[in-house]
Amino acid sequence: MTTDTLIAEPRISTEIVREHGLNAEEYQRILNALGREPNITELGIFSVMWSEHCSYKSSRLHLKKLPTTGPQVICGPGENAGVIDIGDGPDGQKMAAIFKMESHNHPSYIEPYQGAATGVGGILRDVFTMGARPVANLNALRFGRPDHPKMKHLVKGVVAGIGGYGNCVGVPTVGGETNFDPAYDGNIIVNAMTVGVADADKIFYSAASGVGNPIVYVGSKTGRDGIHGATMASADFGDDIEEKRPTVQVGDPFVEKLLIEACLELMASDAIVAIQDMGAAGLTSSSVEMATNGEVGIILDMDKVPCRETGMTAYEMMLSESQERMLMVLKPGREEMAEAIFTKWELDFAVIGEVTDTRRMVLTHKGETVCDIPLGPLADDAPLYDRPHLTREEYAAHINIQPLGDIPESADIGADLLKMMASPALASRRWIWEQYDSQVGADTAQRSGGDAAVVRVHGTNKGLAITTDCTPRYCKADPYEGGKQAIAEAYRNLCAVGAKPLATTDCMNFGNPEKPHIMAQFVGCIEGMGEACKALDMPIVSGNVSLYNETTGADGISHAILPTPAIGAVGLIDDLDTMMTIGFKNEGDHIATIGFHYEELGQSTWLREIHGLQDGPPPKVDLKDEEWAGRIIRELIAEGKVTAVHDISDGGLAVTLAEMALAGNLGAEIDQMTSAFAFSEAQGRYVITYRNEADLDREKVPFEKIGRVKGDKLVLNGKPVAVSDLREAHESFFRDWMED
Repeated sequence: MTTDTLIAEPRISTEIVREHGLNAEEYQRILNALGREPNITELGIFSVMWSEHCSYKSSRLHLKKLPTTGPQVICGPGENAGVIDIGDGPDGQKMAAIFKMESHNHPSYIEPYQGAATGVGGILRDVFTMGARPVANLNALRFGRPDHPKMKHLVKGVVAGIGGYGNCVGVPTVGGETNFDPAYDGNIIVNAMTVGVADADKIFYSAASGVGNPIVYVGSKTGRDGIHGATMASADFGDDIEEKRPTVQVGDPFVEKLLIEACLELMASDAIVAIQDMGAAGLTSSSVEMATNGEVGIILDMDKVPCRETGMTAYEMMLSESQERMLMVLKPGREEMAEAIFTKWELDFAVIGEVTDTRRMVLTHKGETVCDIPLGPLADDAPLYDRPHLTREEYAAHINIQPLGDIPESADIGADLLKMMASPALASRRWIWEQYDSQVGADTAQRSGGDAAVVRVHGTNKGLAITTDCTPRYCKADPYEGGKQAIAEAYRNLCAVGAKPLATTDCMNFGNPEKPHIMAQFVGCIEGMGEACKALDMPIVSGNVSLYNETTGADGISHAILPTPAIGAVGLIDDLDTMMTIGFKNEGDHIATIGFHYEELGQSTWLREIHGLQDGPPPKVDLKDEEWAGRIIRELIAEGKVTAVHDISDGGLAVTLAEMALAGNLGAEIDQMTSAFAFSEAQGRYVITYRNEADLDREKVPFEKIGRVKGDKLVLNGKPVAVSDLREAHESFFRDWMED
């Protein structure tokens, strides 16, 4: 058989349908939509578009509960990324921040370097496809037990992949978070976030229009990597993990850099009608989404798709997730000019089809029509499920968190603190973030190690504050409160550097939604997040859902990850000269807390690391208190009345003070405190330092003095802990683990 003839296609069987992740009811819907049996290409297209990863069929119903609008929102969910107003740029033009967070969990477990690298590449494309120059990358990582036989390999591979891609493409990686828990032993979480900046009047969208307009393919050639990537990401892990290695995409950051520059150059012209990156489901999702959003049809000639492998079928070309590719609709007559730009940047360029008025996707290959599908069923009419879920009361009974009993007073708060700072939960992540280039672009004002990263809006003295956060153990114990807390923590991180919080993105990482207790986790987190977003004026403008994060263990039982609604948040600092950091600054500065203290030891880090318990409810989140404390903190920073700020989170007050001491290389003498005061993870609280009593008005700023910055030791209940000993404990975990 020559390459000029079509390969005989398999007859659609029950087994083939099942292998494509479709159930019997869904396959019947395909038959009804087509009025006939699909061929293998059509079945493949339906399978990826109806996968959980692309269709959100288990989550869309509940995602609608989230607030997505506000005066700061230019574009909310539905496009490649969210867009918010950040005021005037250097020339007085209106500027916008464009951002989103994505997951690449399954690929990163199978092939950690490429899985993480292509996760970064994919989220970069989501942002620059809208006309933004990417200015910052962040990540949110969850790994299993450090002593798990695979975990060191996974950590090294993921970190190398993030650094290898981000560093080469020339976008600084400025922040993130890393957690460890046995629940992630068989299914790690790799979430990547990108923020970009663009002129507000030069945003590009994905809706195709103009019958007869050319559809253009640009970037790298299509290969056989990543086929069924979207379907793989929509299923549990079983014993066939290694067999799924070919479903992992392979990225090239140097090509991505060329693609960014070429796209931005073309965007400076008036040639582009619509643009979409080829992410999950590749050419299928990009073409379907462009046509659906524009309420038009498309016809593609598969013979014209640039391929790097011979004999590729239409099925393979449409389902490949080869990286560094974009799809565009151009104005007629602009093809030659556009091609010249992409040729200059040494990228492929091909006109592969045109816009039609049929509301259908038609594919031709070697002179034959190999696909003819109405677009409605593929996208707008995709399956939508209202999965059964437990009530809050039923879930609480199911999860059976033990009540918090009598916890003995700490005999030595300093000794407990040293042990906690050396634990995987709180150890320095320096080993990770030093592998990332955080300074490329020369606009990074604050990188990893503080409450939020800060990047200058180029050409101005404004700063974008960016953070990622989530506390999965809270979400498991009480999904509703955990969802609230994830938003509130992100809000505090932004306030602590002096930024006004503006908006959020999310990455919802959960187990199998067909299990009612897992769906209860998802619904509870969504409802808690929604309430917090409304109260704190931080609408969700983009996001991603990653379900089926489960792995069948040796016991034959499927083990789910902790519910992990990772939050990415963006805020604005009007004047970078006021930006705040966490480190102690001056000998003699007063130390105080702002916010209300409660004895909240349930689910605390101290309880787990010192007593080996994970009992009790998570801390309650009072959103009025959060808003109040955050506003006070921002005012104090703007007025120059504080010298350091740090929010109180994991590990409580004692850990917060230790981190401030380490950042400033200064000690402190702290007033007498109980272990409940030292280690409570009560929410809505900050530690501040200030020079003069007169700078703080108690009627306006209710604060509690707790000590003074002094010397090179942190003195807790009269017992000194040298800052050098804290640093040794803090740095020891990753140093010792990775040098084994």
